[in-house]
Amino acid sequence: MKRIFQLLFIALITLSCGTSKTNSNDIPISEIPEDDIVRIANDDIEYEIIIIEPGFNSWLASIARPEGYYSQNYMEARNRVMVIEWNNRVLQPQQFDPNLYEMRIDYNQNIDYGYDVNYKLFNYFTYFQLTYKQRLSSFVPRI
Repeated sequence: MKRIFQLLFIALITLSCGTSKTNSNDIPISEIPEDDIVRIANDDIEYEIIIIEPGFNSWLASIARPEGYYSQNYMEARNRVMVIEWNNRVLQPQQFDPNLYEMRIDYNQNIDYGYDVNYKLFNYFTYFQLTYKQRLSSFVPRI
């Protein structure tokens, strides 16, 4: 199965006096709580996204706009813009934190990934921007 991308943003570890983000290579995937793994798949076209991000699953269930709120066309347009910016940042590790932008996203605007894939990718970008204080486009991320 082809993968659009696999994000391995692992664990904000709270220490007694501060917080630091660990590199994805520090924690074996088998030790990641199942609630922190989101699999988004469209088996008809054999694409999937795997997001490993503490807090995203609960944010998606409790804070994100419900499915159906945005049209697929709206989310596809936003996803195209944000994927381009994301991929540009992956290629510039000296300018952008390589722990945030680890892997390139292979998102082809000519493929219909379906509503679910676009919904979760769009919401991941929103979550990412709000959580890490990043801007992937001129659009203000909002809930």
